[in-house]
Amino acid sequence: EWKTPCPVEEARMPVYVDDARNPYGRMLMCHMVADGVEDLLGMADRIGLARRHFQPGSFPHFDLSRGYRQRALLAGAIAVDRHGLVAVMRGYRARLISDPAEAERLSGLILTPHG
Repeated sequence: EWKTPCPVEEARMPVYVDDARNPYGRMLMCHMVADGVEDLLGMADRIGLARRHFQPGSFPHFDLSRGYRQRALLAGAIAVDRHGLVAVMRGYRARLISDPAEAERLSGLILTPHG
């Protein structure tokens, strides 16, 4: 369910959406990533995106349609290009090495089905 966002200044969180336009059926998809898995899941909840679409495999992310991308931006996500996306991914991988609690949270999500 889509929740009306609060003003962007209040809602800003370390969640990022890229400007990719990857075809998937009739849709164009982009990626949503974050500095932490809880922020990523929190944004998905906020914009009404089901957690079953969470993709923890190669890198924790959600694929977003253009409509969900707009919702995320309105809810405070930060738009980045592909270079920005790679920078976030590198930062998160470094965090997984230095932050055992974050690595454990992610591991728990990989091992536990999410709905």
